[in-house]
Formats: sequence, C-alpha cells, structure tokens
Amino acid sequence: EGMPQTLSSTSMFTPCGFSPHLHTSKEDEQGGLIFQDGNLTSASLDALIQHLIPTTDYYPEKAYIFTFLLSSRLFIEPHELLSRVCHKCIEQQRLDDPVLDKARIRKFGPKILQLLTEWTETFPYDFQEERMIGHLKDMIHRIAPCDEAYWKKMNQLLQTLNQKLATLSRGQEGIVKISAAVSDKLVAFKSKPPSIQREILSVCSDPYTLAQQLTHVELERLSHIGPEEFVQAFVHKDPLDGTKTCFSEQKKTSNLEAYVKWFNRLCYLVATEICMPAKKKQRAQVIEFFIDVARECFNIGNFNSLMAIISGMNMSPVSRLKKTWSKVKTAKFFILEHQMDPTGNFYNYRTALRGAAHRSLTAHSNREKIVIPFFSLLIKDIYFLNEGCANRLPNGHVNFEKFLELAKQVGEFITWKQVECPFEQDPNIIHYLHTAPIFTEDGLYLASYESESPENHTEKDRWKSLR
Repeated sequence: EGMPQTLSSTSMFTPCGFSPHLHTSKEDEQGGLIFQDGNLTSASLDALIQHLIPTTDYYPEKAYIFTFLLSSRLFIEPHELLSRVCHKCIEQQRLDDPVLDKARIRKFGPKILQLLTEWTETFPYDFQEERMIGHLKDMIHRIAPCDEAYWKKMNQLLQTLNQKLATLSRGQEGIVKISAAVSDKLVAFKSKPPSIQREILSVCSDPYTLAQQLTHVELERLSHIGPEEFVQAFVHKDPLDGTKTCFSEQKKTSNLEAYVKWFNRLCYLVATEICMPAKKKQRAQVIEFFIDVARECFNIGNFNSLMAIISGMNMSPVSRLKKTWSKVKTAKFFILEHQMDPTGNFYNYRTALRGAAHRSLTAHSNREKIVIPFFSLLIKDIYFLNEGCANRLPNGHVNFEKFLELAKQVGEFITWKQVECPFEQDPNIIHYLHTAPIFTEDGLYLASYESESPENHTEKDRWKSLR
C-alpha cells in the first residue's frame, strides 16, 4: 500500500559531541527502537508496543506483528497488550472526540481491522478470553460510525474466529475422550493380559500402512497446537515487575502436553506389542515389523513417530530380550538408531530434518511437504530460545534479536503443522493406536521376565518383588 514499513537506517542518529566515526556499531535510535544495519535489535517494551500500532500512514510489517505477538507474552499478557494497543489508538486517532474526524478514521480504520484480523488468525486461542473480545468490540464501536462496512468486516472476523475456536475445541475434546479411555486401561494390565488381547499385526500387517496412519495421528494432533503454547510453556515472572505474577498458573498449553503424552503412549505401545507374544519367533517378527514401520516413518518425514518407535525398542524390558533379538536382522535397526543418535546434539537427526524441511519447501505434492519434527527436542530448543528472550538487556530493553530467532523456529513449525495429510485414513487402525491397552513399566518387566527369565541377581530380585 506504499506505506513506510520501518524507518530506514539512513536517518542516522548521532548524539551531539560524538564524532560519527567513534560511533562504530551504527546504531540508530528512533522512538526508543534501536536499529543496527537497518534491523531492529532492541527496544523498550513501550516502544515495541508503539511500533505495533497502525496510524493513518503506517502499518507494521507482517513479520514484526507475528514476532512481537508471539514473544511479548513473556512480558505482558495478551489481554493487557490488546488493551494498551486500543488505548493508544483511541488517544492517537482522537476517537474520544465528540465529533470524529471521518476522513482521518477512514484511513486508519482498515489498518486497525487488518491488525486485529492478523492477531485472531494467528493466535486464535488468545481470544478464548472474554476480555479480548470486549476490546475488539469496543474498537469497532468507535470507528464504525464513520463507515458502515466496518460492522460487516468485524462480524466476518468474529464469525471466522468462532468457527476456528469451535473446530479446535472439538479436536481437543476428542483427544481428552481418548486420553480418558486410555488411562483406565493402563492401570488394568499390571500382568500379562488374557490371550483375547488383539495385537497390532492382526489389525495392520503392512508397515507402510501403519506408518501412514501414524502420520495421520501426528498431523491431527499437531494441528491443534497454537504457536503461543511454545512461549506460554516457559513464562516466568518478569523480574522487573515485582507486582505481577505471570499467567502460567492458567498455563494454556494443553495441546502441547497432550502431544507429548501421545509420544509416550506410542513408546509404551511398541514395547507392549513386543513383550506380549509368548513365542520368541513371534516377538522377533513384531520387532522386524516395527523396524520397517520406523524406516517408512523416516522416509515420510515423520520423525516423531520414528523416535517413539526407537525409544520403545530401547526400553530395557525390550532390549534385555537377547534370545529374541538374536533372531532379528538388526542391520536396518542400527541404521535408524544411528540417524536418531543423540551425539553432537542430535547432529544426524538435525541434518535429516534440514533435508526434509528443504524438500518441503520445494514440494510439488502434500506427501513431499510432510515434516513432523522430533517434538521433545524441538521443545528443548525452543526452551533455550525463550530463556534468551526473557532476559532483558542491562538497560532494561527487550532483546528483539532473540525474539526473531524464536519467531523463526515457531514460524517454521506453523508451516509444518498446516500440511494436509495425503494418506487415506483407516479408522480401525487409528482407533487401535489410541485405545489398545498398554502395560505400565512394571507390567512390561513382568511380561519380559516371563518371556525370557531373569539373568542376574538384580533381575531376579526385581521379578520377585513384582510378583
């Protein structure tokens, strides 16, 4: 729209008494924003809020809006941020005046509506709060008298938002129902279950199909995670503001937590399926089946299921089954393990992930777009980025460079989570993955010792106490 995006670095700011050549870092300051080589590097929170606010002839860059809305919640709750944005708009555009300047508001109106639309589209969960909707409606009541079209725009925005929230909460309810059904069954099997128990191979004997169904589950669950959950999981109290307790008491991270639970369930399901069969030959067959499933997950770009399967196979009740493993062709397993080896901060996996991410960018089909990262490692990476964001600079400024790093990681994740699953869904297999009974850790050891009896004192003692 030909609006100035951010002020360029040519308007150099040289304090009096400084000779310019001493001012080596080329920092410019504009309204409390510090730029270096044209990039915003740091600012006070107030200056950053001001930079978010559109005027009649300025609109913030899309990347800035996302970055700031994502990370600012480390310092200020979304409802408080929106309240301050609205107050500043009212002040700057004189929306409290008895007679409004219609020409001016017609220039400003579309821009504030655009900002609110972007906020609701990217962070819909923020608007589960009544207060947030209140601010939206207040804003529209002030500008709508100048243009009827604003009412329509606002109604559209609220409708879209409601639909989005409804879809998201349906998904959440489904996951909660499944989790409830599962936790009952977890408790049931402290010992080997009766033989009526169905096993995975009777439900799905084709590794390709199972890998595809796992990818369905992963993408479905990823789609519910809001980008803000990655920040809200790590919100601390702001050390500069002793009065404010942070809003992590009402941690809005339920989708993120449900996703981590799914990973753990898949680990235990794999271990259960391997420890259950009475015959060594069958156990070896199940191991080989899961190795093929894992390999296919790797090819698809589903690293989360891949890691869960490998973790399940590496649980000690499974890895101790020496006689079973001697019947397995393990070469393929070692290749996969090597891919997910934690050495060098998961160097091999990170290389493979970059390859998949690159493939995704140039993809022609949804199948090539799939990137499902190993989730707990992603959370760990993001944890360290959050730490960097939450630490203010010595002058009390917010470190915007760190905000940008965090936004880059989370932005990439958003791209991945929006991929439509290209595989046909098999409700029968998906139901099994979510509801098949799994052993507790004790149950796994019991089943394991019954399959191959204890080898040493430690194992014998453990078996005794379990029985």
